Amino acid sequence: MSSTISAATFKLNDQAALSPAQQSLEHQLLTFIRTHRQQKQPSLFVIHGDAGTGKSAVLAAAFARLQALNRSLTPNDLQATDNYLVVNHNEMLKIYKRLAGEDPVLRKKDFQKPTSLINRLAKDHRQADVVFIDEAHLLLTQPDRYNRFTGHNQLTELINHSRVVVLVFDTRQVLKLKSYWHSNDLKPFLDQYPHANYNLDEQFRVTGGADVVDWIDGFTRGQLQPKPVSDNFDLRFFDDGQPLYDLIKQRDQQYGLARMVATADFPYVVNHGTWYVTAGQLKLPWDKVNLTDDPWALRPETLNEVGSIYTIQGFDLNYAGVILGPSVGYDEDHDRIVVRPERYEDQEAFKNRTDLGDLRPLKQQIIFNSINVLMKRGRYGLYIYAVDPALRQRLLAL
Repeated sequence: MSSTISAATFKLNDQAALSPAQQSLEHQLLTFIRTHRQQKQPSLFVIHGDAGTGKSAVLAAAFARLQALNRSLTPNDLQATDNYLVVNHNEMLKIYKRLAGEDPVLRKKDFQKPTSLINRLAKDHRQADVVFIDEAHLLLTQPDRYNRFTGHNQLTELINHSRVVVLVFDTRQVLKLKSYWHSNDLKPFLDQYPHANYNLDEQFRVTGGADVVDWIDGFTRGQLQPKPVSDNFDLRFFDDGQPLYDLIKQRDQQYGLARMVATADFPYVVNHGTWYVTAGQLKLPWDKVNLTDDPWALRPETLNEVGSIYTIQGFDLNYAGVILGPSVGYDEDHDRIVVRPERYEDQEAFKNRTDLGDLRPLKQQIIFNSINVLMKRGRYGLYIYAVDPALRQRLLAL
């Protein structure tokens, strides 16, 4: 599999790849920016959409168009503006910076982590003209010493230092309590500032059609529906992880971009410094700390690892092998998927919050959100193995 950026289905400014709805959104975005950039009060443009609806693709294409106008030698109303695209996701940031190196109108400095940009703008006592925020549902909603963020909400800080903010938002992809957003948490911002909303609802990643997407959506609400039949999407359940992995390797050799991923359910046991995921007869190491400039999914050696939500969120795969760990189980009496926060090993995701009330349902939702992220990675196929024996047998019975 090629590790070059062209191997990714994510395109930064491929105008021809945008659907009519995405092209319309791009046009509306630039019109909104032109209308509101000179106003005294900040303005917000919010893009809603589920995983795989092309939010990042259209955001990136619009940003590239904006920067082309910004750096154009021909006078225009967006020339010499100060614009940034921020994302609180290391692997996505690598994609943006790599792609920026291939586009003459973009600079790597155009792409920032939110805390870095907030601190820089605050230090310089200035406002950016336009700030695009990809994966805004990952913005922090409380101070975080580890990330050197001393404010209380990163979106608030970005709005305070911008004239126009364009953000992608999907509460079903919230993965940590420290960045927990309720579905109505944007309302105070929308009530305070001039704004527009746009909803992307066409599924671009999962090719199996509405039946496959509905099945995944049902699963992430605890519901088990009959297995959908699709001629162009390969959905399979496995009674052992090894044959699943064997098929993923075969698919990667055939089509590229096939990877194993798993829920964060496998305890750290020191074994020569390696942290393993086990799935029946299969034993593979978790994704290792990636210090390279290449995103995890585009590195050939990661075929021998298991990816997590933190390395795969936002990326397209052709085929995804998903291991559902011990936190995902089955309630036989009610024929429902259940999740068990006490079995979830990502303790950073559940870092205690005293301002959110009863945390158990929120923790359960975070686990379901992580499953949603993992299951919607594959364009052409989804292969599932459940560690929980009861859930595994129920899925095989489908």
